[in-house]
Formats: sequence, structure tokens, C-alpha cells
Amino acid sequence: MRIVVLDGHTLNPGDLRWDGLQALGPCEFHDRTAPAQVVQRASGAAIVLTNKTVLTRETIRQLPKLRYIGVLATGYNVVDIEAAGQHGICVTNVPAYGTASVAQMVFAHLLNLTQHTCEHGQSVRNGDWSRSPDFCYWNYPLVELAGLTMGIVGLGRIGRQTATLALAFGMKVIYHDVTASLDAPAEAVAVDLDTLFRDSDVISLHCPLTEDNRGFVSRRQLELMKPTSFLINTSRGPLIDEPALAEALNHGRLAGAGLDVLSQEPPAPDHPLLRAKNCTVTPHLAWATQAARQRLLNIAVANVQAFLQGNAQNVVSRSGT
Repeated sequence: MRIVVLDGHTLNPGDLRWDGLQALGPCEFHDRTAPAQVVQRASGAAIVLTNKTVLTRETIRQLPKLRYIGVLATGYNVVDIEAAGQHGICVTNVPAYGTASVAQMVFAHLLNLTQHTCEHGQSVRNGDWSRSPDFCYWNYPLVELAGLTMGIVGLGRIGRQTATLALAFGMKVIYHDVTASLDAPAEAVAVDLDTLFRDSDVISLHCPLTEDNRGFVSRRQLELMKPTSFLINTSRGPLIDEPALAEALNHGRLAGAGLDVLSQEPPAPDHPLLRAKNCTVTPHLAWATQAARQRLLNIAVANVQAFLQGNAQNVVSRSGT
């Protein structure tokens, strides 16, 4: 069966190997695929792998030989799942490959906000320490994490890993989840959403995007937060009302924000959060450590192999669903 990878560059910019996939059949690799190129490139393929390249109902209709779509990510909103099922196409995703890396990024942002490591490092490079009359100095308030309260919205795998790290830093952990979490750390306390926003010193978002929670971090929720608190988002950008967050930061109603995701990616140059006070935005890279990307690739290859053996795994849509 012919295999086409529509947008392999973000997963594998050259530091991983496609050998495992190539062993399963003839492969065609593309770094990126524009919407107008999808049908042409995927034509005749039985297996298509995509990360962010969208496969719409109309695109799927034009690919009669397509039998399998492998999403090279956990989220699979880039595929019209209903249309895939109606055309007898199996769709799989890759869950749980980046848990440790994303939780690590939460604390990369948090420690940057509380220690201002980048700014102090640049200050030293600029010669400020060499000119200092004292043996040390700091240009920003330094915040100790021990004793602070971490509020986690969404206690799935990444949320639980974040809770574990927070507890290791000596933080208290409260959480809100729409489903009861049987795997919550014993020290973590479940609370309602308003209590979480009101009592947390740090809030970290770890929930999937749905129509029900789009923009739920609204002006109202932000007004509940302490002016000394921090907001971290490594989940999905549209969870946050971004203009409201920029306003809160610029008016000092929030101490800072660390964001690895935005509602539009890449963002427009005039996006309000790119220049908001005490806001660090990174380019959706929490998932992208080499170790996590290798796990993702390994699982993606295993997904294709399982499908070829008639034993599909990590299925999000089957024929007829």
C-alpha cells in the first residue's frame, strides 16, 4: 500500500529516521502541503499521515483509494471524522507521547516568570554585573514556588504529571476537571472553577478544546485571579479570551503569563499578546523534544502496522461511524 506523509517536517526536521515507516510500504514524504496540493499528493494512496494538514469532507471524497488516515498528533480536529467514517476510512491518533515534555514546559514558563532567568542572563551579557557595586543584583521580583497554590484545569495525563512536579516543588495543588479523576494525587484537592481561579497563585490549563470551553478563561475568570498570580497555557490557545488576557496583563491585574499556544498559529504580527506586559509566548514547542517526537513517530508507525495487520489501535474513527 502506498503511504504519503503530507507534512512531516515538524515531526522530523531531519534528526529522526523514517525507516520504520518505509519498511511497511512505498513512502512519499512532504515537509509541508498546501491545501490546494492535498488531493494531488494523496491521490492513489491508501495510507495518509498528517499533522496539521486539513483533510476536509470534500478532500476525502476525492480520494477513493484512501483507507487509513494517521494523525501525527493527539488532537485530530484536522480530519473530518464523520466523512472518514462514511467512506470506510480508519482514523488513528497518537496519544500520551508528550506527557513529560509538556509538563516540563509548564515549569519552564513558570520558572522564567518567577526567576526571570532570560532577562537576568541578558543583563549579565550586557555588562551590568561587571559594573555592579554589589556581588549580586536582581532587576525583577524573585518568587519562591514552595508554599504557593497551583491550580490545574484538566487532570488528564499531562495535568497529573504537572501536579506531581508542583508537589515536588513544595506547592499545594488544587484542580478542576469535568469528570471525576480517580488518578488524582492524594494531596490534590478538587474544587469548583471559580474557587480555583480565586485561590491559585499559578493556573495551568490542561484540557482539550471543545465548543463548551472555548474562551472559558474570560474577562470574568481573569478578574477572579490575584494580581500576583500567573497563567500558563500549554494546551489549546482558544481556551483563553486573548484580548481580555492582554488587557489584564497590561493593566497589572495579573503578574504574568506563559503561553505555548495561541488561537491562531502562527499569530498575526499585531497579536495583542505578543507585546503584552510580562507575557512570554513560545511557538507551540512543548511537545517537540526529540524524545517526545521519537515516541510519537514510534507510535505512528505502530499504528500503521497494526492497521495493516487488521488490528487497528488508537482508533478515533472506524468505517461506518
